[in-house]
Amino acid sequence: MLKISFPDGRTQTFKKELNGFEIADSISKSLSKKAVAMKVNGVLMDLCDSIKSDSTVEIITLDSDEGLEIMRHTIAAQVLAKAIKNLYPNSKLAIGPTIQDGFYYDVLFEEKISIDQFPLIENEMKNIIQKGGKIVKSLKKRDEALKIFQKKNEIYKVQIIEDSEQNDNFQIYQQGDTDFVDLCRGPHLHDLKAIGAFKLTKLAGAYWRGDSNNEMLQRIYGTAWKNDKDLDNHLFQLEEAEKRDHRKLGKELDLYHFQEEAAGSVFWHPKGWTIYKNIMSYIRKKLDSNGYKEVNTPQLLDRSLWEDSGHWEKFRDEMFISGSEDKTLAIKPMNCPCHVQIFKQGIKSYKELPLRMAEFGCCHRNEPSGALHGLMRLRSFVQDDAHIFCTEQQIISETSNFCNLLMEIYKDFGFEDITIKFSDRPENRAGNDEVWDQAEKSLMNAVESAGYNYELNPGEGAFYGPKLEFVLRDAIGRDWQCGTLQVDFVLPERLNASYIGEDGQKHRPVMLHRAILGSFERFIGILIENYSGRLPAWLSPVQVALATINSNCNDYANEIASILRENEVRCITDFRNEKLNYKLRELSLQKINFIAIIGDREFKNKNVVLRTLGSKEQEVHSLDEFIKKIKNSCRID
Repeated sequence: MLKISFPDGRTQTFKKELNGFEIADSISKSLSKKAVAMKVNGVLMDLCDSIKSDSTVEIITLDSDEGLEIMRHTIAAQVLAKAIKNLYPNSKLAIGPTIQDGFYYDVLFEEKISIDQFPLIENEMKNIIQKGGKIVKSLKKRDEALKIFQKKNEIYKVQIIEDSEQNDNFQIYQQGDTDFVDLCRGPHLHDLKAIGAFKLTKLAGAYWRGDSNNEMLQRIYGTAWKNDKDLDNHLFQLEEAEKRDHRKLGKELDLYHFQEEAAGSVFWHPKGWTIYKNIMSYIRKKLDSNGYKEVNTPQLLDRSLWEDSGHWEKFRDEMFISGSEDKTLAIKPMNCPCHVQIFKQGIKSYKELPLRMAEFGCCHRNEPSGALHGLMRLRSFVQDDAHIFCTEQQIISETSNFCNLLMEIYKDFGFEDITIKFSDRPENRAGNDEVWDQAEKSLMNAVESAGYNYELNPGEGAFYGPKLEFVLRDAIGRDWQCGTLQVDFVLPERLNASYIGEDGQKHRPVMLHRAILGSFERFIGILIENYSGRLPAWLSPVQVALATINSNCNDYANEIASILRENEVRCITDFRNEKLNYKLRELSLQKINFIAIIGDREFKNKNVVLRTLGSKEQEVHSLDEFIKKIKNSCRID
């Protein structure tokens, strides 16, 4: 007898071994029609695979992320690959994995192709799907697998097999009654008719196995979704994302620039730095009002501290190393060991806990050049970093306070769709399992007591402890992981931090690592893309532009500008000898929130004509009304 357990807790017994098709059919006919794969004891498998022992089984459909990934994998390995071989018989197939929202295939063509050939390839792919071939899986020994691909002269498949340590069970997928086969880890759809909507998106170069000494292949990227609607939504998002690219807007709005002499670092221009300072000032006020004490710590620290903390062993390759005399120094990649050093100065009492220590700490990490991406991935960045030293009993209240503060701040920046993920122990971690059990239990109890829902994110915890990840959704539906809260029992132990408890004895504090924005640079990039450069007035580097129609009005405009600046409104005057429509167009392109138009009539009547960014409507206000409206619109309560 064979016992199968299902995710909902039900169990079912069978007289003999069976495959995924049979299990799905035993549950319901409708599920059998929708099934694309199965998960057996947590491992994804093809529906044709047999289950021979008691197992936990979950049937996978296209309604799940895993189902979509399987469909994308099948499109790459069975549809795109076959279309390429049909159209370019002498091409050589390399690998075709899935990526976020899509797939790619690396191919060696006799003559390089261009994106102009994508419609031809897509049409051939549609023809293949329309025929609806079944995908048949077989397991081959090494020699058999080699013969198959040697006969087809698929040199990269042969190399993969030759370099593999296995001798048996090479997975070969054959498409229907055709002679097309591919070597693949699977699983695949069992029928091409289950494939939804897809589109090829871009073309790039890629060295075989990432080695510049090998051949340069062409990488064809694509995206695939359950249906046309989902595909159209994704393509729209890509189009919007391109329009909103912070690198493009940063240049257009004169906010910052990058150059090779300082790869991974930002040259902030006056307007960009104004945004930066506004955000820092806002966060500083929030932290002050929530009991945080701001500190500042050194950039260069001796290797011995990083050895004691555990970072030298685990993160040495990510550090920038320097030296002085006979000492080895590292530019700090994070702030936490430094904050422990401040905590250790003097004797701390339980009465001083929780101690909330904040720093706008500049960190450096030796990111590969290929990973750098505008403001989103840098080598030099500033974190809104803070560490809370507390007792274990205070974890719940501090977690609740932090979550409330974070949600309040995100709302002020315009983000209200927030997901919380609970990330437990990673493979690479400090501390033993007992400590991690304690930390995970404490954090889970804390977030539940705070009244927030969360999703499980297995294996994605931080080096020192489990963490909450706060993911915000932007205006076009993209998710950005920004804030974190990590419970750490390890670092205070490693660095010998202690406080005197009520019993007069030494105790280890719990250390809560927390950030809200993450890095200032990345968060500014997110803001720029979320608002497409049209930042809320309180954040804008220039909030008001005073545009005169003729020079007779310049003195009146300067008078208004002085009043605005006295009220801490950021404004400019535009006295250029240009037509008004030209000025309005130019100032609008600079995403200035308000444009005040001043002509002879306005000068005479002591009023202004006000135009708001994004609107063609004009409002006439007395000077007093105008000043009041701008003051209220350009600050955050």
